[in-house]
Amino acid sequence: MLKIVLLVVIVIVAILLVPRLLSRGSAPALGSAAPDFTLPSQDGSSVSLKDYRGKWVVLYFYPKDQTPGCTREAHQFQVDQPKYAEHNAVVLGVSADSVDSHKQFCAGEGLNFKLLADSNHKVIDAYGSLTNLGVVKFAARHTFLIDPSGNIAKAYTSVDPAKHSTEVLGELDQLQKAQPAKP
Repeated sequence: MLKIVLLVVIVIVAILLVPRLLSRGSAPALGSAAPDFTLPSQDGSSVSLKDYRGKWVVLYFYPKDQTPGCTREAHQFQVDQPKYAEHNAVVLGVSADSVDSHKQFCAGEGLNFKLLADSNHKVIDAYGSLTNLGVVKFAARHTFLIDPSGNIAKAYTSVDPAKHSTEVLGELDQLQKAQPAKP
């Protein structure tokens, strides 16, 4: 009898949790305009996507400041900052953490690129990256490569934090080589 009760409980929990885990909005399509936003950064300044027109933008979403995978991914982006500059690209990180949390994370880990606070989850949701566990909502580990015109050039929905920056730099290199030279 205990096995049957346990099985029923597991089925009920699965029925309740699975739809929430899969409740992400749809990500913007490749080639479409990237959803614009304005969010506060760790230094308190407001950052808008439109501020970066003319540059490539690596917009990466991550679950939580000061966790192992997120720290590893941020360190890789930090180490590669000179390479992003060579590619006329900026890195912007987004999570649901607060400005204060980002400030502590950047200070503690020596990060000097912008981390943006999306505490109300609107931008995370607009990019189809919201993970909703009912009482807890956080960003999935997704990255969007946005071209200088403000369009989605590449989307990553499966990310290995240890290798992701290298992967993005390789894609940036390929995309920039494929672009026709401007007169």
